[in-house]
This record gives sequence, structure tokens and C-alpha cells, in this order.
Amino acid sequence: MSEATETAVAMDTGTEPEESWQLYANCLGVDPDLFFPERGASTKEAKSVCKACVVREDCLEYALENSEKFGIWGGLSERERRKLRRARAMARAAQANRSA
Repeated sequence: MSEATETAVAMDTGTEPEESWQLYANCLGVDPDLFFPERGASTKEAKSVCKACVVREDCLEYALENSEKFGIWGGLSERERRKLRRARAMARAAQANRSA
């Protein structure tokens, strides 16, 4: 089991109120290795689990707030999350420039 998978498996599920969303995740009970594919492997199956998940946005925000660098979180890969972080940072900078 990879370090990233162990991190996901060890993740607290419900003792902290802000993480209670994990109890409703479609991935609960699914093999965590699915969400941490080897480099170059398909992410399609993991993303299909996320696609209809009612807590997908909570999961994505958790990953962004905690700088998760590995795996599929909220239906996005590491690369997709980096792109989203950059876009949000640029939007914040543009907003700050307009406010100044």
C-alpha cells in the first residue's frame, strides 16, 4: 500500500464536525487504491465513483485546503487540482487589483 493510500485510509471519518461529510462519500468502503493509481494509469474508474457523489465538493475543498498532493479527490486528479488552485489564486489577485 502506498504512503498516499495509507494517508487516505487513516483519515479520520467523523470525529471532527467539519469532516463528517466523509460518512456520506460514495467512496466509503471502496478500495482506496482505486483513488491512488500508479503514474500514467487511468483515473476514469475513480472519477466515475466521484461523479454522482453528494459530497464531491466537500471532498474537493478538503483536498485543496489540506494540500493533498496525491490521488483523486472530489473527482479531480493532482494536476487538475493544481490548475484549479492557480485559477483561484489568479482570480483572487485580479479581485484584489480591482479593489485597490
